[in-house]
Parts: sequence; C-alpha cells; structure tokens
Amino acid sequence: MTVLTILPTFTAPTIATIENNELRQHLQQIIDLKTKPRGALGRLESLALQIGMIQGTTRPQIYQPQIRVFAADHGLTKHGTSAYPSAVTAQMVYNFLQGGAAINVFARQHDIELKVVDAGVDADFANSPFKDHPQLLDYKVRYGSRDALSEPAMSEAECIAALNNGMKVAKDLAGNLLIVGEMGIGNTSAASLLLARLGEVSITDCIGRGTGLDDAGLQHKTTVLTQVLQRHKNAQTPLEVLAALGGLEIAMMAGALIQAASERRILLIDGFIASSALLAAEHLAPGVAQYAIFAHHSVEPGHAHLLKLLNAEPLLDMGMRLGEGSGSALAYPLLQSACSFINEMASFSDAGISEQNS
Repeated sequence: MTVLTILPTFTAPTIATIENNELRQHLQQIIDLKTKPRGALGRLESLALQIGMIQGTTRPQIYQPQIRVFAADHGLTKHGTSAYPSAVTAQMVYNFLQGGAAINVFARQHDIELKVVDAGVDADFANSPFKDHPQLLDYKVRYGSRDALSEPAMSEAECIAALNNGMKVAKDLAGNLLIVGEMGIGNTSAASLLLARLGEVSITDCIGRGTGLDDAGLQHKTTVLTQVLQRHKNAQTPLEVLAALGGLEIAMMAGALIQAASERRILLIDGFIASSALLAAEHLAPGVAQYAIFAHHSVEPGHAHLLKLLNAEPLLDMGMRLGEGSGSALAYPLLQSACSFINEMASFSDAGISEQNS
C-alpha cells in the first residue's frame, strides 16, 4: 500500500499597486497648499504622501499599531558564528514577557501593542511559567532551524509552514500598521546569507559583527557563511533560498509582511533582519515593498546593500543594531506627525494667508 504525503503549499495573496496618479497629484496639492513654503517640512511631506498612497486616501490615519516580535533559534550557531550562546534567545523571550527589553519600553511609551511570536525557539514554553502569557503566541514550527552548513536550515515544508503561520499572525491583527521585530541568536548570519543569494551581493559585504564579534570571530563567521553558500549553491528560487539559508523567524516575518501588504497595512520596517525578511517577501510576492516605510539605517554592513536593493530611504540613522523592532518604534511618531499635519494643518485659503508668488 502506497502512503501519499501531502505537503503544505504556499500561495501568495495578490498585492495591489499603490500607484494612482490622480490621488498622488491630489495629495501633493494638499501638501503644497499648507501654510508653509513648499517642501519646508522636508521628508515629512513625502512620508505623508506615501502613507496616503498606501491607504488610498487624502486623509491618512494610523490606528491600533502593532508590534510582533518573532523569535527562533538557528542551528548554524553551533559553529561559533555568534558572540552569544543560543540559550539567550529563550532568555530574551522571557525578558520580553516580563516587560524588560528595549522594545517593551518603547512600545509602552508610544502605546503600541506588543506580542511575541514563538516561531521556533529551542525551548518548551508550554512547560514554563509563561505558558499562558497573553503576550506569547505559539506558532512554533520546530525547535530551532537545522545546521545550514550540513543541510537546509528548513525543509521546504517547514519553510512553507512558517510562511503560512506568519500570514495567520497578520490576519489576526487589529489596526493598520505592523512592525515586525525579531529575536534569534545567529539571525544576522541568516540575513547575510539571504542578502548574498537573493541580492547577488558578495558575502563579505553582507557580514557584520552581529551581537559583538571580535576580528577573529568576524573572520570565522565569514569563512563559515562562505561554506554555507557553496553547500547550497543549487538553491535558487526564492522558496528554496529561504528554506536553505534563512531562519524560522525570518520566514514567518516574510509571511506576515506579505499578508499585511495584501490588506494595505503600513509596514514599518526595522533594521537588517527585518529588511532581509522584506527582501524575501518581495521575491515571493512582488509588490510588498510598496507598503514599506523604513525606520532606520542599521550599522550592520549588509543593511546598506539591502536598502539599496529595496530602493529605500530610512527615516533615522542613529547607529543602532539592536533589532526587536526597536528602531521602528522610535520612528513611529514621525508617521503620526505626517498624518497630523496633512489632516490638521491649515491651508493658505483656510488661514487667509497670501500664497507664494508664482
């Protein structure tokens, strides 16, 4: 008797274009006629226009913003590619749930709902004191990815399951803005590998110090990742690349970004890891990047290449490399201000002020 194994499938939803020339012109006219010299609010003006285009309205607004921090471990760390042990991933999840991490502080400050998604942490939270914690979402695919130096980090089925779980996370969200954060010791290696293969960038230009490697550690990391790329040289399609080289949290983030874009949500993108998830999402579902606003420029060397590939201009450059969605939380008030000025600032005619001579 033959037993058929039915593998999960991944079907990306349709991503609508945000382009609408009539709306763009209308938004620009509204912005130009506010009581200020044209362009005087600088980047805030183009930000307001982009949010209006994403939402398809001349009166953009943000409500019930959401942060989801996706956490998972990486089998490749057994080769010493990180300055911290893998156990720190689970320890940081506990820190998130107790409200003690940077992203907790910033989320509270800006009233952004925060939840942690267990995408594949190598720990059993179901038997921990936090098993019923309202901020912990269990979408675990497996207990950490495999060692990518000897086999694919995920099977294709596991990668698809992570993508689909990410889509489920996004479908359940309130509000119209999503920040994806991450926690996973070793995930700068996965992000570097994805950038190298999907972006066709030299691996040496993609690699940084991550959690704080010294010079010898950086060289070792480069050697290992070069070997990983060679090991998986036949992985070429976006799904093959994500499965072979990525991480469970990155795949789940990619799925969440794809689903959120299909629902015309704003995607406020954090640093290097989140941008690598967006790169994967864009390859799997072209058009996702239209919905992205980039929060900050990470000091991880690969991030500059990712930003160039995604034609992105980040809002902040503060020398950060923390992850967790922290840069996005800091940039969030700028989006609020962009919406506020286009909706509330008087026009020249409203205020009875003469316009600039033509």
